[in-house]
Amino acid sequence: MKRVRFVVTGRVQGVGFRWFVKAEAVPLELTGWIRNRSDGAVEGEVEGREDAIDALEAVRNELRAAEILAEERRIAAAAELRERAWS
Repeated sequence: MKRVRFVVTGRVQGVGFRWFVKAEAVPLELTGWIRNRSDGAVEGEVEGREDAIDALEAVRNELRAAEILAEERRIAAAAELRERAWS
């Protein structure tokens, strides 16, 4: 299992970015959360198989309405992410 926390900046609010990430993550059996920040960025955390996380990162750039300018990503603490509904 792998757990990753991320912050994405650019035109990522108001374009369906959070919905798109959730829609792609659920079939990959990933758990986590995603939310808008007041500074215009989107942040989230995802946990699951490493190949599933890699697949999510690959398709995330397919949302044409979003324009990702930068991403900060780090491996989160080893403690398990509690099952949380995507929000």
